[in-house]
Amino acid sequence: MTDRVPLVGGTATGVGSMPGTDPLAAARLAFDEVALPFVPELPARGPGADMVGRAAALLVDIAMDTTRDGYRLASGRTRLMSRADGFLRSDLDAVEEVVERGGLRSPVKLAAIGPFTLSALVELPGGHKVLHDAGAWRDVVASLAEGLAQRADELERRLGVPIVVQLDEPMVGAVIDGQIAPLTRLDVNRPIPAPDVAAALADLATRVGRPVVLHSCAAPRWDLLSALTGYALSLDLGQITDGDYDELGAHLDRGGRLIAGVVPTAEPATAVSADELADRLVALLGRIGLPPAVVREQVLVSPTCGLAGAGPWAPRALGLASKVADQLARLD
Repeated sequence: MTDRVPLVGGTATGVGSMPGTDPLAAARLAFDEVALPFVPELPARGPGADMVGRAAALLVDIAMDTTRDGYRLASGRTRLMSRADGFLRSDLDAVEEVVERGGLRSPVKLAAIGPFTLSALVELPGGHKVLHDAGAWRDVVASLAEGLAQRADELERRLGVPIVVQLDEPMVGAVIDGQIAPLTRLDVNRPIPAPDVAAALADLATRVGRPVVLHSCAAPRWDLLSALTGYALSLDLGQITDGDYDELGAHLDRGGRLIAGVVPTAEPATAVSADELADRLVALLGRIGLPPAVVREQVLVSPTCGLAGAGPWAPRALGLASKVADQLARLD
């Protein structure tokens, strides 16, 4: 696993999803408002553009199709795959156009659904979830790793800057606990132990060959995260409790990066300022006992989760994240 492009603290970024259906408009926001820009995801365009369907454009030698209620693995190329590929190429084209106009020196973040959340949501042809079959979910891990490596290579060639890959794994805790609903009560989806998940994610990061971020808006699972020593973590800090302090502190003590989700994804009823959000973040990290230098150099700032439903709040949320990050950069 490589760490050749470390994420720089005191920087803002977005999680990935954005409102609307216009790739160029979304790319302009993603590149103008934050110092670590990202390739926007626009799920409002429909199947193939959402977090799960987008994987149809990333998997290598594994086909996907739609069902009445979601997605399923398939045989042979499907209309969904062509649709998802078209959406992703439009997104990359938009990002390239924005970069050509404005120039760019910073890395760019490319997000995708993680293999375990994907395996929890996509069906096998027989109706079971992919994670029901150990061979199937391992194939998905390898296929997604190959596809992400190829897309990151393409994006790097297009933009001329390093690429950071983000995996969105909101359901990984339920996968580890065996809480994914089965097809029948008598044929459950067995838990996948955290060490097995960690080993698979480590293999994926090795194939991707770039810095990798694990993002989740859910409560952190330290039985997994503490084993992913080569990953940066992107967490909703509203989910952090006193019981998380030791593990989060250990991650930062060993030099790990944290993308701290502190900006609301919907406009709050009461106005919130960058000063207030920065104070909350510094106070939380101070309770862990972190010196200002660690916060300044290793902590980035983002909204708590994706902004697909944020509407007009989305650019304001990204701008607010940048103002909070600027305050972290000046800590002494």
